[in-house]
Amino acid sequence: MKIGILGGTSLAKTLGKKYIEAGINVVFGVRSDFEVEDEEWKVLNKFHHRICPYESAIIQGEIILICSENGYLPEIWCALKNSDTEDKIIIDCTNASFIKKLSNSHTSLLKKAAPKAHLFKAFNNLGVEYPLNDEMGIVKETYYCGDDVPEKIRVKRMIELIGFKAIDAGKMSNAFLLEAFYHLSKEITWNKNERSNYHFKLVSF
Repeated sequence: MKIGILGGTSLAKTLGKKYIEAGINVVFGVRSDFEVEDEEWKVLNKFHHRICPYESAIIQGEIILICSENGYLPEIWCALKNSDTEDKIIIDCTNASFIKKLSNSHTSLLKKAAPKAHLFKAFNNLGVEYPLNDEMGIVKETYYCGDDVPEKIRVKRMIELIGFKAIDAGKMSNAFLLEAFYHLSKEITWNKNERSNYHFKLVSF
């Protein structure tokens, strides 16, 4: 199995390293103007040649994680449209910009870009700056949603493989609720004037 992680964010690098440590083959897809300045990125690029353009990572990956900043998502949607994504598992780890509309989700755009893929939402509660925004190591779980079985079971196992508790949040139609959940935690953090994210859990049994 090979995982393609799209984005040059802290979240992309952190999840990628966790999967590499778990013995999974990982390739990182980045934008054309991505500059490898961080020392950890340099090591990944120099010794393992894991960094490549978006489309190359999509082609190579059986499972695709989207961990990009919102500003670069149009380029990723285009790369997905230009690639064969049939039967691939695509996990959206991003959060749409919140503009007072709960329906403002990336889900509809992702469905158009990869209509024959198995789509899921997960890891978005971590944020693209993770773990920089979790200095105390408080976040131990992530919520995931999606429609397709048995692929959903694979997603759950993937989450658990790197040490997170996987909490099933239902159908893919609930993706916008997970994004709203993330933005609410950010709003509380802003109002409390704290550096690290305010973190709370969905009740699960």
